[in-house]
Amino acid sequence: MASISQELTAPNGRKITLQTGLFMSNEWVCAAEGGLIESINPADERVIASVQAATKVDVDVAVRTAQAALKHPSWADLHPSKRGYLLRRLSDLVEEHSVDLATLEAWDSGKPYSVALNEDVAEVINCLRYFAGFADKAHGQIIDGGASKFAYTIREPFGVCGQIIPWNYPLMMAAWKLGPALACGNTVILKPSELTPLAILYLAELIKAAGFPPGVVNILNGHGREAGAAIANHPGIRKIAFTGSTATGREIMKMAASNLKAITLETGGKSPLLVFKDADMEQAVKWAQTGIMSNQGQICSGTSRILVEKAVYEQFIDAFKTFTIETSKVGDTFSETTSQGPQISKSQYERILGYIDSGVKQGARLVLGGSSARGHSGKGFFIQPTIFCDVTRDMEIYREEIFGPVVVILPFDTENDAVEKANDSPYGLASSVFSQDITRCHRLAKQIDSGTVWINSSNDSDSLTPFGGMKQSGIGRELGQAGMEAYSVIKAVHVSLGAKL
Repeated sequence: MASISQELTAPNGRKITLQTGLFMSNEWVCAAEGGLIESINPADERVIASVQAATKVDVDVAVRTAQAALKHPSWADLHPSKRGYLLRRLSDLVEEHSVDLATLEAWDSGKPYSVALNEDVAEVINCLRYFAGFADKAHGQIIDGGASKFAYTIREPFGVCGQIIPWNYPLMMAAWKLGPALACGNTVILKPSELTPLAILYLAELIKAAGFPPGVVNILNGHGREAGAAIANHPGIRKIAFTGSTATGREIMKMAASNLKAITLETGGKSPLLVFKDADMEQAVKWAQTGIMSNQGQICSGTSRILVEKAVYEQFIDAFKTFTIETSKVGDTFSETTSQGPQISKSQYERILGYIDSGVKQGARLVLGGSSARGHSGKGFFIQPTIFCDVTRDMEIYREEIFGPVVVILPFDTENDAVEKANDSPYGLASSVFSQDITRCHRLAKQIDSGTVWINSSNDSDSLTPFGGMKQSGIGRELGQAGMEAYSVIKAVHVSLGAKL
């Protein structure tokens, strides 16, 4: 049996001791069937570490462990302020260990280290602190029933929650899910993506160090078709939360129906960004570039369809191309000057190049990029920032989620034309509107079918504001008060004050 502790030396010279087993009841154990997952560095295609791969047998054990943690002395019955204290303590530990966490996140996922440290880990800290403050503020209500009765409501945790997180923002998505679930008194079985397991394993050690009781948080690495499916199907799990592709979300939803689990899904997107001729063009260009090119374009809410009013169409394209060239530096994940690292995997790399080839063949005008950006070594899953314009709505690059540094630009004539094109998608996760006519902006915010509308910005979400999609972009909301409500159920209690039949 392979060791579940490994000594790693990152490309930035950081030495990290990492436990690579399954985390259950605050202990590290080997997977029952001995399977392993190799974590690959997408920058050079070398194996970073091998981690234990859970299967259905391990999920069964984890569910029993999480159920036991709900019994006396009950985690759910703990005073809410104590749960808040533990979440706050965890956020402090994340801050103390931010360099190690960012190193693992960058190394494992390919995102620039500076982004992992200053954006992702920073968001984890803020998110955990937000929900720590919410832990003792989830109140019910009293309902006046007249002279003979009154009623009140209680918010109770579901119990055991399954959480399946994606590879594009592992730490951030873990915080989005763990924060409200734990604040409400649930126990959790968390499955990271098999592509990015490492930083979450490090986080498990911090959860234990923060003082969370055994069994409250259990972390199982594993393949989606095995461990993920077992979590979604398990009758002992009462709530499932998933972030990932729409296709996988559909399958999760089917499996969750086995015992009518409560469900939160945040799935795919093909988000529009609308630029009107009265927009602050410099700001529109900067936000549009951030909205699609950050995180290597691997953002569910990435504004990958840019719709520009005809009067400024060519002006926007020229400015967008120039700004992208000036600010994009594809390369070494740990270089301070790098703005874009590699794509997550070989299959994703090839998939994106396939879409680019499709765009060229279907007649779109290639303005920038369009090919691999591998260096002299020929290794790594690097792709140039790619811009297509003169795109038509029947093209694959317009219709389908590419999930890479590829953006399509097309013109619109009128406000109604812009809205119609923006809504011409099965997705509805997010959108952006750029105009200095604030009345127009608010009007369009109501007309565009998306769970989030950014006005004169793009992809600047925060923990205070609910996030989620419409149509095939998901069900339910994460973050904000809505994120708390998604992890509790309302119980109504009726109290008779002497009414007689």
